[in-house]
Amino acid sequence: MRTEPGLIAGVALILVAFALPAPAQEAIVLPSPGDWTPPRTPWGDPDLQGVWPGTPMMGVPMERPRQFGERALLTDEELAERQRRADAPPVPPTAAPRAPAGGAGTGPPGHWGERGDPQRQTSLIVDPPDGRMPSMTPEGERRTAAVPSTWYYDNSGGGPFNEPTDLSAYDRCITRGVIGSMLPVGYNAGNEIVQAPGYVALRNEMIHETRVIPLDGRSHLPTGMHQYMGDSIGRWDGSTLVVETTNLTNRTGAGANGRAIFHSDALRVVERFTRVDATTLRYEMTIDDPVMWTQPWTMAFPLGLDPGYGMFEYACHEGNYGLRNILSGSRASD
Repeated sequence: MRTEPGLIAGVALILVAFALPAPAQEAIVLPSPGDWTPPRTPWGDPDLQGVWPGTPMMGVPMERPRQFGERALLTDEELAERQRRADAPPVPPTAAPRAPAGGAGTGPPGHWGERGDPQRQTSLIVDPPDGRMPSMTPEGERRTAAVPSTWYYDNSGGGPFNEPTDLSAYDRCITRGVIGSMLPVGYNAGNEIVQAPGYVALRNEMIHETRVIPLDGRSHLPTGMHQYMGDSIGRWDGSTLVVETTNLTNRTGAGANGRAIFHSDALRVVERFTRVDATTLRYEMTIDDPVMWTQPWTMAFPLGLDPGYGMFEYACHEGNYGLRNILSGSRASD
């Protein structure tokens, strides 16, 4: 488990909304720079460099539980309950998930996961106001129904598992996609920003994704070219780095680890990175996919600077015994 001491101040800025009467709590008041002036790089750009892990937000669900309605923040009692669950002992290895047929568990033991300090945010989604994904289009529902069940989670005990492509790109150690790579899930939630004149590099710890983002106003790739991490182009809006990503495939999703809900190759993602004080980065991501959803939707949360965080090598392919064993186990079953 890692802690981010600088995040406490950043989250406190979010809590402005919590002090307001209930009718005013329709949207999270994200931290803002106010009168604070961000540092500059030697060439004059706002300095966002550093390691900004998402670990503290791991206990916040992507979609808001329905009982909270449009309430963006937990009450004191609800926060205490979230704290109680976080303090509960991790699931012992003997209680790891087991396949329905009674075989060995295919999921990791609970103590492998990392957890941050409980947060008041009721969901990562902040727009629509109910904190949930908007409704799907008829085409989105059709495409979702056609996604192989094995692309959602490999712990279902389902199948068929006849070849590697029967599992998701994440299970195959290929990618989590742009959305999944930024969501804080499970462990290895480090994010590092490095800047050079005309470029920003964003590195995600899990699966070791790195986007080198130009800031020179170039055009996106031709529409017929698609990449797992898309084509990211950035620009400065005052002190905010705005990154637009297009040219994505339809092989990654909008949920945890790039699974759960798959987007189309028409997806456009707009991210905003704003340093609001010395140790807090406000992160926002808007997902706009008119093929899949009836309206765009936005996730937002603070990230805390942690110079002591170690960005470990994510040797996914080398340690991916799960894929080999799933396929060999299915052959043995055959």
